[in-house]
Amino acid sequence: MNFGNFGFGEILIILVIVLLLFGAKRIPEIAGSLGKGINEFKRNINDAQRQITEPTPRSEPRVAQGTAAQQEAADEERPEPKRLM
Repeated sequence: MNFGNFGFGEILIILVIVLLLFGAKRIPEIAGSLGKGINEFKRNINDAQRQITEPTPRSEPRVAQGTAAQQEAADEERPEPKRLM
Protein backbone atom coordinates (compact mmCIF):
# COMPACT_ATOMS: atom_id res chain seq x y z
CA MET A 1 0.00 0.00 0.00
CA ASN A 2 1.60 3.23 -1.15
CA PHE A 3 -0.10 6.64 -0.86
CA GLY A 4 2.02 8.90 -3.05
CA ASN A 5 5.39 9.30 -1.37
CA PHE A 6 4.16 8.03 2.01
CA GLY A 7 5.07 4.53 3.00
CA PHE A 8 3.34 2.30 5.53
CA GLY A 9 5.58 3.50 8.37
CA GLU A 10 4.88 7.19 7.77
CA ILE A 11 1.13 6.62 7.60
CA LEU A 12 1.21 4.60 10.81
CA ILE A 13 3.12 7.38 12.61
CA ILE A 14 0.61 10.00 11.41
CA LEU A 15 -2.32 7.86 12.63
CA VAL A 16 -0.72 7.43 16.06
CA ILE A 17 -0.14 11.20 16.35
CA VAL A 18 -3.76 11.90 15.38
CA LEU A 19 -4.95 9.36 17.95
CA LEU A 20 -2.85 11.02 20.66
CA LEU A 21 -3.97 14.54 19.75
CA PHE A 22 -7.71 13.98 19.45
CA GLY A 23 -8.38 10.85 21.49
CA ALA A 24 -10.31 7.72 20.55
CA LYS A 25 -13.76 9.25 21.25
CA ARG A 26 -13.26 12.29 19.04
CA ILE A 27 -11.91 10.55 15.89
CA PRO A 28 -15.29 9.08 14.75
CA GLU A 29 -16.89 12.53 15.08
CA ILE A 30 -14.14 14.11 12.99
CA ALA A 31 -14.36 11.36 10.36
CA GLY A 32 -18.16 11.69 10.19
CA SER A 33 -18.07 15.44 9.70
CA LEU A 34 -15.30 15.06 7.12
CA GLY A 35 -17.41 12.50 5.23
CA LYS A 36 -20.48 14.78 5.30
CA GLY A 37 -18.39 17.65 3.97
CA ILE A 38 -17.00 15.53 1.13
CA ASN A 39 -20.51 14.30 0.19
CA GLU A 40 -21.89 17.85 0.14
CA PHE A 41 -18.95 19.00 -1.99
CA LYS A 42 -19.56 16.18 -4.50
CA ARG A 43 -23.29 16.97 -4.62
CA ASN A 44 -22.58 20.64 -5.34
CA ILE A 45 -20.08 19.74 -8.07
CA ASN A 46 -22.63 17.39 -9.70
CA ASP A 47 -25.35 20.07 -9.54
CA ALA A 48 -23.03 22.61 -11.16
CA GLN A 49 -22.08 20.17 -13.92
CA ARG A 50 -25.75 19.34 -14.54
CA GLN A 51 -26.63 23.03 -14.84
CA ILE A 52 -23.80 23.56 -17.32
CA THR A 53 -24.53 20.54 -19.50
CA GLU A 54 -28.35 20.67 -19.39
CA PRO A 55 -29.90 22.69 -22.20
CA THR A 56 -31.81 25.70 -21.01
CA PRO A 57 -35.58 25.31 -21.42
CA ARG A 58 -36.97 27.45 -24.19
CA SER A 59 -40.13 29.37 -23.55
CA GLU A 60 -42.87 28.70 -26.05
CA PRO A 61 -44.52 31.76 -27.60
CA ARG A 62 -48.01 32.31 -26.23
CA VAL A 63 -49.64 32.81 -29.62
CA ALA A 64 -48.64 30.43 -32.35
CA GLN A 65 -47.42 32.22 -35.45
CA GLY A 66 -49.07 30.86 -38.59
CA THR A 67 -48.85 31.63 -42.25
CA ALA A 68 -50.71 34.56 -43.77
CA ALA A 69 -53.32 32.22 -45.27
CA GLN A 70 -54.03 30.70 -41.86
CA GLN A 71 -54.38 34.16 -40.30
CA GLU A 72 -56.83 35.27 -43.02
CA ALA A 73 -58.91 32.09 -42.57
CA ALA A 74 -59.06 32.68 -38.83
CA ASP A 75 -60.14 36.29 -39.38
CA GLU A 76 -62.95 35.21 -41.73
CA GLU A 77 -64.32 32.70 -39.21
CA ARG A 78 -64.58 35.26 -36.41
CA PRO A 79 -67.78 37.28 -36.37
CA GLU A 80 -67.56 41.03 -36.14
CA PRO A 81 -67.91 42.29 -32.55
CA LYS A 82 -71.27 43.77 -31.53
CA ARG A 83 -71.43 47.47 -30.81
CA LEU A 84 -72.84 48.56 -27.48
CA MET A 85 -74.28 51.90 -28.70
